[in-house]
Amino acid sequence: MAEQTQNPVTIPVDGVELEGELLVPDGAAGLVVFAHGSGSSRKSPRNTFVAEVLRRHGLGTLLFDLLTEEEDREYETRFDIELLTERLLAATEWLRGREGTRATNLGYFGSSTGAAAALRAAARRGDDAAAVVSRGGRVDLASAELAEVTAATLFVVGGADTQVLDLNREALDELTCTRELAVIEGAGHLFEGPGELEEVAELAADWFERHLS
Repeated sequence: MAEQTQNPVTIPVDGVELEGELLVPDGAAGLVVFAHGSGSSRKSPRNTFVAEVLRRHGLGTLLFDLLTEEEDREYETRFDIELLTERLLAATEWLRGREGTRATNLGYFGSSTGAAAALRAAARRGDDAAAVVSRGGRVDLASAELAEVTAATLFVVGGADTQVLDLNREALDELTCTRELAVIEGAGHLFEGPGELEEVAELAADWFERHLS
């Protein structure tokens, strides 16, 4: 499937400009907005890999920096989940203001702290967010809004990432939407073992294909 190259892009928000990469295959079934974890960026090799797999499945992707370089130097800002959520919502509004993405079905892919922002954003967008996938997510940081999420939600966690797995199991019980927990046995927080990240990507692609079509 041929890609329409619409990158790089710049998203204006809060008086700053956030750099991103938007790629939408022709006839895309949906568009997935990525929310990276603390200390990461739009260039996250793991998220970049997952995005490539999603595009092979006919899905568009937006990877962007939730923080400017200056903001990212502040430890507290990296963990300001409300700020990250607002940035994700601003990027969503930006997509909704563009001719090519105005009516596209939207989903969020969040990793680590970015997963909390993804869930909060999904709760606030309501029916405008159709699906969420969390990879090793700190979903507990969105606990106050989990009951408001209507998007079909998939948690993917490594079996060896025991603390995060416990947090995900607790959060899953708080969700009232379509929801699933996928545990990749033996995987740690970063899914660095052979085939582990590939499994994450395929699980995400399947989930988004089902719920964004």
